[in-house]
Amino acid sequence: MMDRIDVHCHLLPAVDDGCPNLQVSIECAKMLVGAGYSHCFCTPHAWPNLPNQTRSNVAQLTVDLQQALSEAGISLTLLPGSELNLNPKVMETPEERIISMGLAGKFILVDMWANKLPEWFVPTIQWLQQMKLTVILAHPERMRAIQDDPTLAEQLSEMGILLQGNLQCFADHPDSYTRMTAEKYLTEKRYFVLGSDTHSVDGLKHRLTGLRNATQLVGEAEINRLTRDNPRQLLP
Repeated sequence: MMDRIDVHCHLLPAVDDGCPNLQVSIECAKMLVGAGYSHCFCTPHAWPNLPNQTRSNVAQLTVDLQQALSEAGISLTLLPGSELNLNPKVMETPEERIISMGLAGKFILVDMWANKLPEWFVPTIQWLQQMKLTVILAHPERMRAIQDDPTLAEQLSEMGILLQGNLQCFADHPDSYTRMTAEKYLTEKRYFVLGSDTHSVDGLKHRLTGLRNATQLVGEAEINRLTRDNPRQLLP
């Protein structure tokens, strides 16, 4: 099945802990196309220690990589975005560093690592929502707070937060907390979208195994909803 949209991918070369150079970016892009992807959001980490992750810089880097893919004959349409790390100082973030998906001002991808939801979590989410942004939480199954209490999904849903499952987790060991939580959320239809969270060639191979495992678990129609239909809502 073609026309999948990857909503979470560290494809831009040498900007974070993702693809370290252009050659790796091109190889990963080839693999995504081979797996049926036609579009990919470039979502570099927006961390406090990465001050160059701005709307203008990410947009230009996405254009530059798109040109390189075109020259290499790779039919993958790239769109800018980011993975905003939630922390106590997010509400001090300059507007230029709040990078929405496709720069459309509608959706923003965020991540957080916590053993329990901190006091600043709710006001930070509300601050983003006041900008008319719908918050998508990346790989919740990797957060210890959710592994310990999967029912937090209900609280997140009530807050208007959408969930993005990580394909890697569906290829983790069957007894791992990440895979058990991911499979639970997938079968319960908790996820809004699935993303590869690609960082490298070897990592992407593992993630595509996860895509196959997820498809075996819930069927092609459900996976198409999460990798094709719902992600289209993020397109500008």
